[in-house]
Amino acid sequence: MTKLKYTPEIRERAVQLLIESEKDYPSTWAAITAIAPKIGCTPETLRVWLMCAEKTGGFNLVN
Repeated sequence: MTKLKYTPEIRERAVQLLIESEKDYPSTWAAITAIAPKIGCTPETLRVWLMCAEKTGGFNLVN
């Protein structure tokens, strides 16, 4: 099975969308589970991207 690769730009936009939309949901996880299918990734993938962005203080998502 081939892994789907997401460009850094897609990852950055996904995290930005998540951060902007978080206030509309009761929790971060609720926002993640709502937004991930729109992007075409799993909630866990989006959660990891968010953690990486928070850890690095930006969108250095090279994984």
